[in-house]
Amino acid sequence: MFTLKNTQDEHDHSKCVHKALEQAKVLCEKQGARLTRLRRQILELVWQSHKPLGAYTLMDMLADNSDRKRVAPPTVYRSLDFLLEQGLIHKVHSLNAYMGCSHPTQKDSEALFICGTCGHTEEIRSNSIQQAINLAASQHRFTVNQQILEVVGLCNQCKGKR
Repeated sequence: MFTLKNTQDEHDHSKCVHKALEQAKVLCEKQGARLTRLRRQILELVWQSHKPLGAYTLMDMLADNSDRKRVAPPTVYRSLDFLLEQGLIHKVHSLNAYMGCSHPTQKDSEALFICGTCGHTEEIRSNSIQQAINLAASQHRFTVNQQILEVVGLCNQCKGKR
């Protein structure tokens, strides 16, 4: 069982969100990609907590935070696909949800530690995980295009409640 450091109480989400949006702006400009108003809104919503959010939850949040009519599912999915392509978010496959990428310009391996009780998810970057994946791929003559390891367990906060 792993122990996930839960920093929810000491974490300033406004700084986290601001940094992510600034990184996204710079990265998109550098790559010649358009960070439209809707894409930026979705990215901001994804970053408002460290819990992965599903597309329909994001649609509801957009409707609550906007004076526009409800955004159609394909529109939200296209925006999410754009954010994924730019490396600005991760898809948490086991939850069919999305979360922000803390280091969109780095290519180290990522592991997502997911608390199975509260849903708090933390992105972990690790050279040792990357080396193990590279070694295993090399031994099997396999070319890795993308990898995200999802690890489910208990964060410190939930572990303390047991």
